Amino acid sequence: MTALAPTLQAFFTERLITQRNASPQTIAAYRDTCRLLLCFAHKQTGKQPFELEIDDLDAPLIGAFLNHLEQERDNSPRTRNARLGAIHSFYRFAALEHPEHAHTIARVMAIPTKRHERTTVCYLDLAETKALLAAPDRSTWLGRRDHTLLVVMIQTGVRVSELTGLRVRDVHLGTGAHIRVTGKGRKKRATTLTGETVAIVRAWLKERRGQPDEPLFPTRQGRPLSRYTVGVLVSKHAAAAAANCPSLKTKRITPHTLRHTNAMLLRAKGVDIATIALWLGHESTQSTHIYEHADPALKEQAIARTAPLGTKPGRYRAPDALLAFLETL
Repeated sequence: MTALAPTLQAFFTERLITQRNASPQTIAAYRDTCRLLLCFAHKQTGKQPFELEIDDLDAPLIGAFLNHLEQERDNSPRTRNARLGAIHSFYRFAALEHPEHAHTIARVMAIPTKRHERTTVCYLDLAETKALLAAPDRSTWLGRRDHTLLVVMIQTGVRVSELTGLRVRDVHLGTGAHIRVTGKGRKKRATTLTGETVAIVRAWLKERRGQPDEPLFPTRQGRPLSRYTVGVLVSKHAAAAAANCPSLKTKRITPHTLRHTNAMLLRAKGVDIATIALWLGHESTQSTHIYEHADPALKEQAIARTAPLGTKPGRYRAPDALLAFLETL
């Protein structure tokens, strides 16, 4: 066995699991990247994965792998960058374990991420939101579950992974009603519930009759919903709502669309970007600034504050005698 195999195993067991306590989602993403890379290297070199050396996975091969992801697997630049980030993370670990391969590792680390266009934020307006919430058939158990799920997603802006991880014990409906979620990096936060949402969730909990450790939104068999299933549910109800709200047909509605909708609703009410970042669980406000660019009201306000075209420049005149006195000092 070459040095690559035990180093890769140690990267997962020591670095990711033991030292960083990485989430299952992170481990799965890194695992998939390594599996794809080893299979690609096998086809390129003819060596079995356990026979590969660190120097076999050099910068030209990694570059060819990234091109393969985009050209043959139709991955987006964003996905390509995520795969490259996983590779860089492994090579940073390998640099400490095997400094004799520093030249190969340095060249791989120098491979840059690829720039990509930012897509326009897709969110629902008030009419579309009401149509979506009215879509589930609330005469059935599944319909009432789905309606409550959609209300919670739109009002709290939780990620789909945070939603599927909610347990009955995470809901607090007393004074200062909120839900406690575990976000990226296993960071916990509390998200406030409105009075309307509290009433809907309270009715669902009464019908749900679950134990504290059971999922808040279960399947018929009592298991937690998967992220895939939540995506299917959102798409299904969006398609049904489009019959009464045609504008929904022009939008691709996903669970993340509902997260964007929550942020845009907060922004429309004048909530500042820093507060929205805390609400959504963003690491920094840089990720939240996209909502400023997406809000047409902010742009209209900016235009209203500018002087009309063709206006002659004038000199500032103090509107008050006291201010005029201070200007002369």
